Amino acid sequence: MKKSLRVGAMVATAALASMTLASCGFGGGTSGDAGDAGGSATTLNLLVPSYSDSTKGLWEDVIAGFEAANSDIKVKLEVQSWDNLDSVITTKVSGGQAPDIFNGGPFAGFAADELLYTTEEVVSPATFADFQDTFIENAAVDGTPYGLPLIASARALFVNNDLLEQAGATIPATWDELLEAAKKVSALGNGIAGYGMPLGSEEAQAEAAVWLWGGGGTFGDETTITVDTPENLVGAQFIQKMVTEGATQADAGSTDRTPLMDIFVQGKIGMQVGLPPTVGQIAAGNPDLNYTIAPIPTKDGSALTVGVADHLMAFKNDGTKQEAITKFFDYYFSADVYVPWVQTEGFLPTTKSGAEQLNGEESLKPFLDALPAAEFYPSTNPNWSATDAAFKALFGQLAQGKDAAGVLAEIQAQSDAG
Repeated sequence: MKKSLRVGAMVATAALASMTLASCGFGGGTSGDAGDAGGSATTLNLLVPSYSDSTKGLWEDVIAGFEAANSDIKVKLEVQSWDNLDSVITTKVSGGQAPDIFNGGPFAGFAADELLYTTEEVVSPATFADFQDTFIENAAVDGTPYGLPLIASARALFVNNDLLEQAGATIPATWDELLEAAKKVSALGNGIAGYGMPLGSEEAQAEAAVWLWGGGGTFGDETTITVDTPENLVGAQFIQKMVTEGATQADAGSTDRTPLMDIFVQGKIGMQVGLPPTVGQIAAGNPDLNYTIAPIPTKDGSALTVGVADHLMAFKNDGTKQEAITKFFDYYFSADVYVPWVQTEGFLPTTKSGAEQLNGEESLKPFLDALPAAEFYPSTNPNWSATDAAFKALFGQLAQGKDAAGVLAEIQAQSDAG
């Protein structure tokens, strides 16, 4: 693999499920669910999204090890894709079938409805103290943590060095430089795009953060969601400029990140914002790709570091499984179990012990270095879930020519409606 690293601002966004609702059948059953160990075992229902083709097997390995050490506890696994995860968990909770443990993104709404255990109620003091401080702070509602930070992700600009060289372009630091470089790369033809712009439903909120925050905007904080603002309009309008001037791939408004990154790996995109797993994806799919990892360009070239952490959370349900949940979390977050899981998925650990173990990994070091100072989505705002969904449903309209101010106003209205 040919690779060079420019250590600088790393932007993380994150991530975020689909399966027919008919298959979402487990309920929040009590200890001694029928059919498990003759009714004598406590069954924990675990709902998780699929991060990769390895996800299901990784969780099965964790479960096998945990059950071997805890013969009185069984774990029932359900794996979903990310596309419809929000609707799946909403359907389960509203139907009285909440999982005991859920791996997802936004959780403040569940906490506000008093459906979740606090983090300290379901982990030992040692496990709690091992989490990075910034990630625990991000997992709190009114100062009380409810989410267990599962994985961290930092994003950066992946650059195809060969395409930029052919186009006579250099790695950009500002939006204007990015626009000009991307236009030169797109002009090479043969299906090559200058900048990969994924505004589809998979992760529109992530690309939105790159641009809106890069222009000086924000999504708000724990108490107030701010989308429809003059500061955010700056980034939204520049997105449209990138599209209309031919700097991006076709159909940017409906393109999802995952398939678009596959095209980058194939050598057909000049620049695209990527994740730590992108390094492994390139190594597996095109190890000869000559690429650089660079800071995300912003309006004025200033540094931008945004953190994203998906969370595990524990639903109270009938209140009988707290001890079993605690045993599972303490087992999972032990370094020997947790670090290989995170490393295989290609993400970053949220624990101090995990970061120490992986700090020698050259490809991850730039991302790990960015974590302690990471900033986050306002995921502890009860309206963030609605905001996240609105970005995914509406933000792609920017690339279809809809008035930028109108798009932001629609997202704000759906956010305010909750």
